[in-house]
Amino acid sequence: MRLALYQPDIPQNTGTILRMAACLGTPVDVIGPTGFDMSDRNLRRAGLDYLAHVNLTRHLSWEQYCLTRSQSKTAGRLILLSSKAAARLPDFVFSQHDTLLFGRESAGVPDAVRDACDAAIAIPMKPPLRSLNIAVAAAMVLGEALRQTDGFPEVG
Repeated sequence: MRLALYQPDIPQNTGTILRMAACLGTPVDVIGPTGFDMSDRNLRRAGLDYLAHVNLTRHLSWEQYCLTRSQSKTAGRLILLSSKAAARLPDFVFSQHDTLLFGRESAGVPDAVRDACDAAIAIPMKPPLRSLNIAVAAAMVLGEALRQTDGFPEVG
């Protein structure tokens, strides 16, 4: 299981996601350009000292990310999280090699990125509300994916 963040805008959200990923042993791809300096103090503040423990790969662009993925022997499906998706999180079956892709907080992902994904899923929400904080959404979806694939780390 992997997380991928497409051009994240908010350093605090990215730091929170990186901290969660470190704790759960989940690698993260950050696809640039980001809306902030990845060494920004806000990123470090949200991630605390956990950032040294995250398996983080930075990609300068979507094209570079796609090239890296195409060369991987273990790349599984690319699953987009989108409020516009028809498939619902509770109905989706995850695989251990899936990558969960999250778009920009301000704009999601462009159509070309959406079209490159193998599936898109949404977290069902009470109307007329439309979205969660990206770090909250990442925690919910990663938690369900790890539960389904028995991917949580061993304790102690």
